[in-house]
Amino acid sequence: MTGPIVVINPNSNQAVTDGLEQALAAFRCGVGIDCVTLSEGPFGIESQYHVEQVALPLAALVKSRADASAFVIACYSDPGLDLCRATATVPVLGIQESGVLTALARGDRFGVLAIAEASIPRHLRYLRRMGVIDRLAGERALNMSVDESARGEGTFDRLVKVGHALISDGADVLILGCAGMARHRAALEAKLHRPVIDPTQAAVAMALGAVLNG
Repeated sequence: MTGPIVVINPNSNQAVTDGLEQALAAFRCGVGIDCVTLSEGPFGIESQYHVEQVALPLAALVKSRADASAFVIACYSDPGLDLCRATATVPVLGIQESGVLTALARGDRFGVLAIAEASIPRHLRYLRRMGVIDRLAGERALNMSVDESARGEGTFDRLVKVGHALISDGADVLILGCAGMARHRAALEAKLHRPVIDPTQAAVAMALGAVLNG
């Protein structure tokens, strides 16, 4: 029997995990999807310190889940990705990497809706590492916390405003730059008339392909 795809929220905010459960409901098609919260993580991963802080606990969680058929690290900074890949014997996917690769298949230039200005340099380093920086139209920040993006009343209106700015920058496909934004994807796509990529959905789709392909 095929084990579940384990989707790990590396922060300790259960509201983010609940949003992931909702966003991934349509992906439950014969392979289990187990969304879990890293209790040792900060309430929101919003700095380089937070990114480094969760790497070892993530690897320990991966090591403890011998039943898993794949893992998805559901934080846009892809914390601990290399370490978890070195630890696991099954595929481990990061949502930034998966979201960007999916966006490249949907349009010529992509834009990223980041949580905060401080996140952008970290994301740009990652895009340079991937070799895709020339396909970036721009990255703009909501300037909200992870918790606000998951539960805030004004999050959607802010996403629309920043999304329009990225389209003006030349983006023809948009990526949600935080797992906490997942519940807004469909409505935002309808509002902006552009493909909007939820990177956790993108990573789970890739994980499903890997699992179903044996």
